[in-house]
Amino acid sequence: MTRFIAVLLALLALAPTTAQAAPASDFFTVKGVKIHYLTEGQGEPVLLIHGWYSSAAMNWQLPGTMDVLAKDHFVIAYDLPGYGRSDKPADAAAYGSQWVEDAAALLDHLHIKKAHIVGYSLGGIIALNFIVHHPDRAISGAMGGMGYMPKGGAMQAIWAHMRDTASRSVAELAVTPEQVKGVKVPVRMFAGSRDPVRKKYIDPLLQVRSDWQVVTIDGAGHITAVAKPAFKQGLEDWINENRQGGK
Repeated sequence: MTRFIAVLLALLALAPTTAQAAPASDFFTVKGVKIHYLTEGQGEPVLLIHGWYSSAAMNWQLPGTMDVLAKDHFVIAYDLPGYGRSDKPADAAAYGSQWVEDAAALLDHLHIKKAHIVGYSLGGIIALNFIVHHPDRAISGAMGGMGYMPKGGAMQAIWAHMRDTASRSVAELAVTPEQVKGVKVPVRMFAGSRDPVRKKYIDPLLQVRSDWQVVTIDGAGHITAVAKPAFKQGLEDWINENRQGGK
């Protein structure tokens, strides 16, 4: 909880001061678990997946990312079960790989066939999993701060020994180099120049996919990158570049 508050305060300090209309808020249910989500704008769909100990509002609404993307897109951001306003079940089956299936279920719920898939931090790991397991539902992919957790690697072992159920389940999201090499969807990565997590999750990914470009956000750490104008502009440019109908 201390980390959660620290992240919130950091983003509040960096968030835009211009008043914006609040996104629409709603819920849907997957396997008995109630999941909260936000929507804003019109156009080609963009699905935003938040990070560890965060939420859709904190990661995407508060820094203004939803407003930027909603100018030309239908933007969706959901609270992973265990976080935000979604249910927090005791059952481990509600987490880990189920987070990926929740994303697919949300697209089904909204009658959306394909979307741009964007994730930050833990959301980046989930986004890569989504693209690996549901490639036909991704127009493009974008991962910030984190993305690749090799199966059988040190980071998977660390997550597997976390204290709480939701965090331990992250270990289920490890993928193989072969799975990553098989991705045909266009992908771009974003990382702060001062982000120490980059060495653990982004740099190893470049060893497998050297063709995937990393956009460096100058002066940003892991927590503050999402609030930087360069991050939002870079993300908007990438999504526009990969519109199904072209720019």
